[in-house]
Amino acid sequence: MMKRMVPIVAALWPIWFRKSFVNPSTSRSFSNQIIKSPSLLSLDLADSWFSSSKHSDHSSIQECPKKWISKIIDGTAIAEGIRSRITSEVSQIKELTGQVPGLAVILIGQRRDSQTYVRKKLAASEEVGIRFKLTTFPENCTECEVCNALCKFNEDPSIHGILVQLPLPQHLDESKILNCISLEKDVDGFHPLNIGTLAMQGMEPLFIPCTPKGCIELLLQLGVEISGKRAVVIGKSNIVGLPLSLLLQRHHATVSIVHAFTKNPEEITREADILVTAAGVPNLIRDSWLKPGAIVIDVGTTPVEDPSSEHGYRLIGDVCFEEATRVASAITPVPGGVGPMTVAMLLYNTLESSKRAFKLTK
Repeated sequence: MMKRMVPIVAALWPIWFRKSFVNPSTSRSFSNQIIKSPSLLSLDLADSWFSSSKHSDHSSIQECPKKWISKIIDGTAIAEGIRSRITSEVSQIKELTGQVPGLAVILIGQRRDSQTYVRKKLAASEEVGIRFKLTTFPENCTECEVCNALCKFNEDPSIHGILVQLPLPQHLDESKILNCISLEKDVDGFHPLNIGTLAMQGMEPLFIPCTPKGCIELLLQLGVEISGKRAVVIGKSNIVGLPLSLLLQRHHATVSIVHAFTKNPEEITREADILVTAAGVPNLIRDSWLKPGAIVIDVGTTPVEDPSSEHGYRLIGDVCFEEATRVASAITPVPGGVGPMTVAMLLYNTLESSKRAFKLTK
């Protein structure tokens, strides 16, 4: 088995390490300041231990006074700034090539939350000038139908990013379907090779999953020094928990993962300078789970029926927001925190994919 895998890995190896270049005939200065997240390779440091080294000072995050009010991290405003800079670069690409980045999305079934997320991606794509192609399938579709659609998008040069809206109906094999997406168009970052390179120092994936990337970008935009901090991630899913824990490690945080089988989770979360929760359990995190002054990123978005809402439901996060604001130094709201950043990172990944395809990368 190992011998059979070697040629496959060797064939893909140049993708990770090839040198990007600017086509001299279409050379144009593109901004590198769309987001604050640096290249992961630029973060790599030797993991050297010294007996005389001092432990990181985790007391730098201030203790909260009795009448503490958290800073609300406005993901909507930060994402708006990122989209504005993406719009500018899309316009430059259109001027140089006569084409625009293309994003293809596959939606299966009638889940209301999935439909809402796709609508937001459509609106955001149209706002920045990215061409959006939506293909829908009924709940009872087959894997073969979905994979055939993905193969067509793989071969379409006008499409630079492909994603399948998750979760999928239970009868469909998620890993099989995601593996059908071309590595170079996997803007959701879920391809095993993208996740694998995310885990390895000295390597950089073509794409980082959008929600984890958005969480890190929020922290960087807030001016948080991640290196040396104790970070706790609640949830170990392939979509958020796993890639986020890997990404935090690449930023040199000391990372713990809490999940459904963790004993005494509150004791672990109370040590966190940075707490990111993606459990999908409304109001799971109470004030007793938080270290005073912690930074809280709430990824949880559980739809709860609400007849007064436009779509018949509203979203609730994992964190009991009212309680947390009396303990945390900063916190993301739900909605309006991580969600807009996830969409912004999807647009950013699609933009970067198109620049590689048009040979406009530096």
